[in-house]
Amino acid sequence: MKAWKRVAALLLALLCLAGCCGSGGARSLTKSVRPAPAEIPREIRPEDAAALAGFSLELLRESWTGENALLSPLSVLCALGMTANGARGETLEQMEAVLGLSVEELNGVLAAWAADLPREKDCRVELANSVWVRDDGSFEADQDFLETAAGWYKAEVYASRFDAAAVRDVNGWVEKHTRGMIPEILSELREETMLVLVNALALEAEWAETYTKNQVWDDRIFTTEDGTEQPVTLMISSEGTYLRDEHAQGFWKPYKGGRWAFAALLPEEGLPLGEYLDSLTGERLCEVLASAEETLVYAAIPKFNSTYAAELNESLKALGMTDAFVPGLADLSGLGRSELGPLFISQALHKTDLSVDEKGTKAGAATVVTADSGGDMPRAAEVYLDRPFLYMLVDTETNLPAFIGTVTDMS
Repeated sequence: MKAWKRVAALLLALLCLAGCCGSGGARSLTKSVRPAPAEIPREIRPEDAAALAGFSLELLRESWTGENALLSPLSVLCALGMTANGARGETLEQMEAVLGLSVEELNGVLAAWAADLPREKDCRVELANSVWVRDDGSFEADQDFLETAAGWYKAEVYASRFDAAAVRDVNGWVEKHTRGMIPEILSELREETMLVLVNALALEAEWAETYTKNQVWDDRIFTTEDGTEQPVTLMISSEGTYLRDEHAQGFWKPYKGGRWAFAALLPEEGLPLGEYLDSLTGERLCEVLASAEETLVYAAIPKFNSTYAAELNESLKALGMTDAFVPGLADLSGLGRSELGPLFISQALHKTDLSVDEKGTKAGAATVVTADSGGDMPRAAEVYLDRPFLYMLVDTETNLPAFIGTVTDMS
């Protein structure tokens, strides 16, 4: 993509358009952005599916602390995929390595996935993307980037002053596009934030065969890995699709229409869930799901709700996407230009909400990537006092230590 092309046209649009989103005065620029041509693949190749499944597993492993967790890889991939279109150099190489595909491949795969989502009344998945641009003269969004986001991701574009009203606008947009399941994801927008990229995802699906009253068993027991017994309501059914691999077994439970299903894998007795997760690869997970057997399986699903929120910065860094988060080292020049300096990712926020009951499943997810202007700052030194160290209480006028000591043991 050519940089800074048609910037004058964008600036004119910023000045002239008066559309609004919400009560905060954010102005819609969507109609002024010409979507880039997007040749959407007809289907997702197995190797691409394996790459995205691999990213899903790696992100879950890095984010999981042993408690209930719930991520939406599709939501995260959309937000990071949009962002990657503005990355350059080593920053782009790291993002592509972590996401598992080149940015061009990722654009196509996500567009193909989005185009094929079910939209029936009883099994409906809605996906929405948006780009929010600071509108105070300190930032110029790259027109090619906006056209790419509009073309491949169907992103809406808004201009905003990024004040408290803008936070309400973004949260309101997310709440609307998750059908109220994620009412808030942002708490503030910093003065340094120039660009906000948002994905929202909502799923509502009814079981192909809903549970009868006799299939809902109260006062059953769920046993944790440490042996603790907890009361639970189990929903019992006979299913026709069995999943298994060397160390786990599971099942599909289809939603209406048959295109989507609830899939579960239960590790063998005595194998901790964490160890089983560590053994899986994206390719192996796809193989397990693809080799489902059509045979009778008696299944039980607990009624449960899951609400989860995480900042994904550290998880993505651990996976190898480091430069994008470092002021002065990140190269996100394809997103736009700020008079205050180059952009970097300050936050990658993710929230999910899910409920599973007798009728079916409702799930919502949102991901926000905020790009801040950090200037040409040197890379910060890291000093972690996690081994024996010397310390002092110093008179800063004379630079003499009033106290001096060492720490070699924390017991």
